[in-house]
Amino acid sequence: MHEIHKPLLSTTLLLFMCGFLIFVSASLGLLAKNTAPYTGIIGKQVVAAVVGMAGLILFSNISYTKLKRWAFPIFIFSYFLTALVFVPGVGIEIGGAKRWIDIGLISFQPAEALKFGFVLYFAAWLSGMRNHIHSATGLIPMAIVLISLVTLLLAQPNTGILVVILAAATAMLFSVGLRWRYFVLLGFCAVFGLILLATFRPYVKERVITYMRPESADHLDEGYQIRQSFIAIGSGGFLGKGFGQGAQKYNYLPEPMGDSIYAVLAEEFGFWGGAGLIIIFLLFALIGLRIARGAPDMFSRLLALGIVILIVSQSYWSIGAMLGVFPLSGVPIIFVSQGGSALMLALFEVGVLLNISKYIS
Repeated sequence: MHEIHKPLLSTTLLLFMCGFLIFVSASLGLLAKNTAPYTGIIGKQVVAAVVGMAGLILFSNISYTKLKRWAFPIFIFSYFLTALVFVPGVGIEIGGAKRWIDIGLISFQPAEALKFGFVLYFAAWLSGMRNHIHSATGLIPMAIVLISLVTLLLAQPNTGILVVILAAATAMLFSVGLRWRYFVLLGFCAVFGLILLATFRPYVKERVITYMRPESADHLDEGYQIRQSFIAIGSGGFLGKGFGQGAQKYNYLPEPMGDSIYAVLAEEFGFWGGAGLIIIFLLFALIGLRIARGAPDMFSRLLALGIVILIVSQSYWSIGAMLGVFPLSGVPIIFVSQGGSALMLALFEVGVLLNISKYIS
């Protein structure tokens, strides 16, 4: 067994420190709006970071083989925890979406735990069924699990987390050699599902239209966020306006600490700052994929791959949405955006990656 993987740990700490710096600057907009206590917002993020770092240390010292034995119970627990958002008095509805649980002292988004629970279980299941995934005994159980996830997350609705989970599942299925015709079938299902969503969920249709034709969207309605993002990013130029000097986070950018935080970064640190964050995530991905490739068995290989895809795909989608490359997602940039649940679970996941790294050949 080797020592802890220092490049992965260093890259994670770099992402975390840069992210916290950006978050502090983005949160200055609260002082102008007076909509929430500034110190309370910062304090929650600090608490999440402390708990997350403790979890990172804990999971880096728990053998991944023990996680495999608990994979199914962890997945079931995370699934029913996510379902609690529909329980009156427990779940919190914000903006028409039921994604949060309030248990008195703390509130959190259980779908973040579901991401890890699913990847853990899927890695354990695929490692044992990889020779049967082309048969009914493999495809039917896999389809049942995926349909149950789709149903639960669309009911909230939480399409952002759903897409991230499906991206991880697709990468893991590709890794075990699922035949191409099944990927084509999954692609057709995804397109058909998007059409249904756009039909029955008007906000999905608006986001798709805004993505495809941003110039024709109402700049005071569905096109407002992307327009303000373009203004912020463009005004940053190459070098940016400097830390804390951005103007768009004050009463212009919606959710400057959440969905729009990349626009805040680009305005204050310019092209080089925005590109720098993308490069650091790319470095994180390359290190994580190298760990996955050198993992000692199929389970650890799939688990490492799934964790990397969860973190990087979500972050790149959030960044791409602010650049107009992808539709607006509503998902945070891991290690950067506001969201204690996402930060804690990401640090836990890095802890698992670090443990796997101790066994790479």
